Amino acid sequence: MKPALFLSRVKSQAVEYKSLSDSQLRDIALNLGFESRQKNNIRPLLVRGFALVQTVADRKLEMRHYEVQLIGGRAMCEGHVAEMKTGEGKTLAATLPMFIHALQGRGTLLATSNDYLARRDAEWMQPIYQTLGMTVGVIQTEMAREQRRAAYKCDITYGTMKEFGFDFLRDHSQLRTQEQQKMWFGGDAAAPAAAQPVHRKPHFILIDEADSILIDDARTPLIISSAEDDSTHEQQRELYSWTARSAPEFVEDEHYWYDREKRKVDLTPEGTSLVRALPKPEILAGVGLLEMYDFMERGIQVDRDYKNDRDFVVREGEVVIVDEATGRISEGRRWSRGIHQAIEAKEDVEITMDTNTSAKITVQAFVSRFPLLAGMTGTAASSSKEFRKIYRMPVSIVPPNRPSVRIEEPTIVAADEDSKWNLIVNNIKEVHAIGRPILVGTRSIAKSEKLSSLLSAGGIEHEVLNARQIEREAEIVARAGEKGRITVATNMAGRGTDITISDEVKELGGLYVIGTELHQSSRIDQQLFGRCARQGDPGSVQQFIAYDDQLLETAFGKATADRYVKTGKSRPDEWWIKIMKRAQHKVENQHYRSRKILMYNEKQVAKSQREMGLDPILDNFD
Repeated sequence: MKPALFLSRVKSQAVEYKSLSDSQLRDIALNLGFESRQKNNIRPLLVRGFALVQTVADRKLEMRHYEVQLIGGRAMCEGHVAEMKTGEGKTLAATLPMFIHALQGRGTLLATSNDYLARRDAEWMQPIYQTLGMTVGVIQTEMAREQRRAAYKCDITYGTMKEFGFDFLRDHSQLRTQEQQKMWFGGDAAAPAAAQPVHRKPHFILIDEADSILIDDARTPLIISSAEDDSTHEQQRELYSWTARSAPEFVEDEHYWYDREKRKVDLTPEGTSLVRALPKPEILAGVGLLEMYDFMERGIQVDRDYKNDRDFVVREGEVVIVDEATGRISEGRRWSRGIHQAIEAKEDVEITMDTNTSAKITVQAFVSRFPLLAGMTGTAASSSKEFRKIYRMPVSIVPPNRPSVRIEEPTIVAADEDSKWNLIVNNIKEVHAIGRPILVGTRSIAKSEKLSSLLSAGGIEHEVLNARQIEREAEIVARAGEKGRITVATNMAGRGTDITISDEVKELGGLYVIGTELHQSSRIDQQLFGRCARQGDPGSVQQFIAYDDQLLETAFGKATADRYVKTGKSRPDEWWIKIMKRAQHKVENQHYRSRKILMYNEKQVAKSQREMGLDPILDNFD
């Protein structure tokens, strides 16, 4: 059915439903559920289902789905990733596919990026679902197992991909233990209630911010660990500490080679000689050279690639991962292969003992268990090839409800980082003088705090939003569009947040967004710029770059980056912008290849486990 005809039929059906009572609408939803389970085909239900949801949303929330939201909802019902620009109302659009797929009575999941958004969206949209006779659950980090089981039994369940994944791993581990007990001890006794899975059998999952969850987070597996005897780890702890102290002495291309695509360090012959020559604590006397080389390569990688207040923060003596794509703390996550311990040694905090991996799964492997999968995000087109190839999800680009009037100013190029920060501060002063609200996006906590100190030194009042102010996020974002406000933020202000502006601010030109450097993914830059000029509002964006931005070295290596800086000083700004875009594209391709390799390896491991009978099929869920 063509989009125009589909929209016309939904509109006509909604007119018929408008005069019906809540109980009559609920009866229609109940009949749709019977029809869905009998025919096992959602297509004949879309017009009536969409009209029901639109009618109830208008009645209960005074929010009526725009035509573009209906188009996006239809795309998601068909298993697509709907690209709906920031501010186009993805939260409301999601009620359409969630309701349609929940009619099967098999449970549907909506995965979002953090607990706050999961709870907010579930509570916000709950009146729609409840009026149509559906139950709504929400998964939160602090929940007990019985509470989780009750939430998953609901028709519609909101939560984060992290919590969904960890619950699956815990279920998986318990089922595996039960299978092993049956194998060794026999018997078919039912497991106690507390040991029963909390998940239902996989049916449909809708992923909000699909590019962040399915692409940016895809390289970090979810891991449940089991502890080992601590007495065996004293030597390893000292080995981590020794390599952390020694790693800065190693020089790239002299003592080690670095593969940027694989993020892998290999010692050169000169590097292995240096390892042997370095003074060592007495406790390491029995450690073999190969193990020392392995630990040193890991220590060098951590020293050069993992930065405090960018990749992680130290909170109450604990190393906690910061997600670059969202700027938020990744609670419960740890780097594997000794990386986390190496970082702890580098930061001189307590080194947690190595653990056995009890269960592990990637986001790719987890979502592949769902027969029905869909997504929505503001930035999907640039990753359409990856969505189709890895997840078999086409990308549907949904037009905005109102044409965008955002002004993109020419990129400003600075000779070095210090000059760039001075230009940014001056730019902020100029725009602030006329009263426009300003949102400044930075790549890391450290950069946000550096800019904050420069603004404070200039007597400029502002707010900072990063992982250290997470409890004030809603408050800071709510005021970011007020006249004269200046907000310096990491990517926390790039997703899942609404910045509203007054008519007075609109007359001044709307929200002014500044990008202080390019991210490793162009999608994150687009998310930041999407904070302004929403739903036809005015707004403008300004991007800054410097010759020595970290992105250049990440893409091409230090030697090539230095050569670009040295030979490019006489080049025009357009040349530098082109080089930086090329560097960004190169890093994006590196990450894409690493995700493809990860997916292949996961499939091989899963195949081996099934062949050995070590991976219980979860068909007994539900």
